[in-house]
Amino acid sequence: MLLRSVVLPVTATSRRDLVERLVQLLVGLFLYGVALGFMVRGGIGVAPWDVLALGLAEQTGLRYGVMTVVVSIVVLLLWIPLRQRVGLGTVLNALLVGPSADLALALIPQPASVWIGAPMFVFGLLLLSFATGLYIAADFGPGPRDGLMTGLVRRTGWAVWLVRTLIEGGVLLIGFLLGGPVGVGTVLFAFGVGPLIGWFLPRITRMREARSQKLGLLRSA
Repeated sequence: MLLRSVVLPVTATSRRDLVERLVQLLVGLFLYGVALGFMVRGGIGVAPWDVLALGLAEQTGLRYGVMTVVVSIVVLLLWIPLRQRVGLGTVLNALLVGPSADLALALIPQPASVWIGAPMFVFGLLLLSFATGLYIAADFGPGPRDGLMTGLVRRTGWAVWLVRTLIEGGVLLIGFLLGGPVGVGTVLFAFGVGPLIGWFLPRITRMREARSQKLGLLRSA
């Protein structure tokens, strides 16, 4: 009973559906980390949470990916007083995105100029939005940061936009003070990620739901 109160149940229309959704989740999280690598290498600024992770990495000497995992774990600890339920996707998000970002940074060369770096950032933003659609549509629970936002909205009764603004604004300020990179890319992310995920997510979700329904019908046939 206690486990059910803190862990989201895993449901599937069939074993094949479960396996396909797990693969989709893992691919989405891997691509999310790769996208972060492209955005960091772009050198024109990064998203607020990455400003924080890079600022902490600068101060501690730890790799960016390692610090991303540390930040995710700290955020998950903040779920406890909010009584948020953790999903498999939540845990894997916290543990896998950072290492895949470090792998991408090890393989992606430093751009020679901003004219190369800026398109790298834009590509990373597009890839991140697609990857977000993949892992959310797999339906294994929210990521650590999204869960923090929804938990605070539920507990405080404040508007989503206000809670998100306060969280990301605070994170951005702390990261900037720690030496994290803030730039044009930070603004592009702030205004671009919402519409891009809004385009990818419904389409991927419809495809996943249709596929899951088909697999469920095949199982019962």
